[in-house]
Amino acid sequence: MLTDDASTAAQDPCPDREIESLREFDEVVARGTLAGYRVQSVDLTGRTRALLDTDTAEAVFLGCPMEPEAAAKVRAGGALVFPPVPGLPFDPYRGTLYSPRELFEGLAERGYAGTPDALAYAWFQRTKADGDIFSSMLRSIHDDAVSDALDELLVGARVVGVMGGHALERGSDGYAGAARLGRALARSGLTVATGGGPGAMEAANLGAYAAPFADEMLDESLELLAKTPSFRPSVGEWAEAAFAVRERWPEGGASVGIPTWFYGHEPPGAFASHIAKYFANATREDGLLARSNAGVVFLPGAAGTVQEIFDNATPNYYESRGEPTPMVLVDRDHWTRRLPTWPLLEALAEGRPMRARIALVDSVDEAPGALMSLAGSPAG
Repeated sequence: MLTDDASTAAQDPCPDREIESLREFDEVVARGTLAGYRVQSVDLTGRTRALLDTDTAEAVFLGCPMEPEAAAKVRAGGALVFPPVPGLPFDPYRGTLYSPRELFEGLAERGYAGTPDALAYAWFQRTKADGDIFSSMLRSIHDDAVSDALDELLVGARVVGVMGGHALERGSDGYAGAARLGRALARSGLTVATGGGPGAMEAANLGAYAAPFADEMLDESLELLAKTPSFRPSVGEWAEAAFAVRERWPEGGASVGIPTWFYGHEPPGAFASHIAKYFANATREDGLLARSNAGVVFLPGAAGTVQEIFDNATPNYYESRGEPTPMVLVDRDHWTRRLPTWPLLEALAEGRPMRARIALVDSVDEAPGALMSLAGSPAG
């Protein structure tokens, strides 16, 4: 399961020497020094006296608003100061992951086009091919900050990835099956991580959200969501249906969504408690698979899911990330006839330790058991 940030912070406000909130800042200052710390995106305009009175040698301030007097002092004291960048629809120095509410802020008032998610995508569309090194640097800093926050969140967690197509509609049997899968995995103590988009990804995050509730909650949620089956033609209506479910059943289970603005026409799902959204799709895909230390379940999908299967199979084949992790492909007909990926995966695995860590099952309800069986199988 995900780590309890509050209990960790109570023991040490920033064990990795990263300060990501005013509370952490005040606790560190009370200890007498900011020397060597990294302060990420914390508004310090109300902490001028603390900055003037505290040692900041070799500290780094990333996107922290502060009064000119304080900024001059910390620079003179040996700190590096990276000022906020005005006019951006995102914070490149952020110290935490996104929440659904943050990405969809203003949805009711301005429509989806006015949300931070849509504005960040529009900025990316304008700058991704303009050759401006400043824009590419901002994207890289942002994505690195997101990766850092994701790693902090997942410390000690057993993460299972759930991959599948974005086109799967609410109200379909496949969507309901993916939701049941996410619920079963979450109830078994695993942290569900998906690509963070619509379709099978949203369904798995919904299932994890439903895990703490009685089984009837998921059935009712699926019925409500089926009234808005797709994010086309209206992302706003699609997202509002998800938030209506969250409001009716607040405080659901935790999970992670890892989407990308590279596919910005696909909105992020609203059921993941933590969203690690990237500009660089390659960083996002590799990072999602690499963090799925308890294995990956592949639901039926098209080209993107096929790519993810072999992105995951390659390090398992070479054991470049250590011992191979489980891979479960769901829907025998899909992966042997429609898109015959399984025969190639089997051929690659023959005679290698990863052979004991791959399985093909007929239905989504078989996937949790297959995953657990593979996790207990010797790989060598």
